[in-house]
Amino acid sequence: MSDPLRKLALKDGRYAPEAFTFLYESLDHAVKLAGRENAEGADRHVSGQELLLGMKSYAAGLFGPLAGEVWRRWGVRETIDWGRIVFLLVDAGLLNRQEEDRIDDFKDGFDYDDAFVKKYRPKLPPEIPGHAPDEGGGAGAGA
Repeated sequence: MSDPLRKLALKDGRYAPEAFTFLYESLDHAVKLAGRENAEGADRHVSGQELLLGMKSYAAGLFGPLAGEVWRRWGVRETIDWGRIVFLLVDAGLLNRQEEDRIDDFKDGFDYDDAFVKKYRPKLPPEIPGHAPDEGGGAGAGA
């Protein structure tokens, strides 16, 4: 087993390996949302709340209204669980932290159902170029 994220997840046993991978994938998204994509080193650092915002945005785009359910199936039942994963990664030397970072930064971040289900708005594709909207009321109109 050469994947250190998977190895750590299986050793810990509380969260699915996919949660660790998702966290790593969403880090770049969080850095961009925080406006630090051009920064280097410690200047790229995001706080726990900034990471949660990036993860929420990334998950909404990836999983839509099912994001909360996906996270729950991974064992991530509330936002503090993301903090626990972050600090597992820090303790394993796979992620860096600042002195002021605390696991409580992830506490009470947001409610999954509120963030992913209630606030979900599907992104509809733009209209097809060259086709006017149907003026006759759609298929079967007048039949």
